[in-house]
Amino acid sequence: MTAISLGIALGLAALAAAPVVAGNADHPPPIKIAVFAFELEDSSPSAVLLSKPASNAATMEKVSSGARQELAESGRYSVIDGSTVNAKPVTEKALRNCDGCEAGLALQAGADRSLMGVVRKVTETDYYVVIQVRDARTGKVVDQQGANFAGTEAGWASGVRMLIKHHVLAGQDAAQSPP
Repeated sequence: MTAISLGIALGLAALAAAPVVAGNADHPPPIKIAVFAFELEDSSPSAVLLSKPASNAATMEKVSSGARQELAESGRYSVIDGSTVNAKPVTEKALRNCDGCEAGLALQAGADRSLMGVVRKVTETDYYVVIQVRDARTGKVVDQQGANFAGTEAGWASGVRMLIKHHVLAGQDAAQSPP
């Protein structure tokens, strides 16, 4: 290969790589988000009668891991497992009652945002999901979504993933698109 041919080949290679570099400039780096274990609020007739939630911890772990997976797959978030934070509200699963304390816990874990979620079981086949995202530095709620779903406990993880995909992430698309 001559020096001229080599120069042309290197020039073409540089041009081919240029759009990739420019394309990455359009996408901000992923936001670090601490996703805490989803909490269960069971007000179903069976839970009221038995005075304890009828759902199990394995189901709630599937719900939480489904939320983390959906956010991570979006490419917009770098997910930190907030359930590993050693703090009383986390270990007692009482974030829904701590008036935004998850934001400070997320900041301690190195996150920019926190995500806290609650599954409210109303009957054996009806449940409501609430997701709240806060800025870890200010504690300000930056997104809050909720939706009713029908289905058994086996579908809760799917319901949470759908709420994140079609509302939390879709809301960000609308906020980031030009007017």
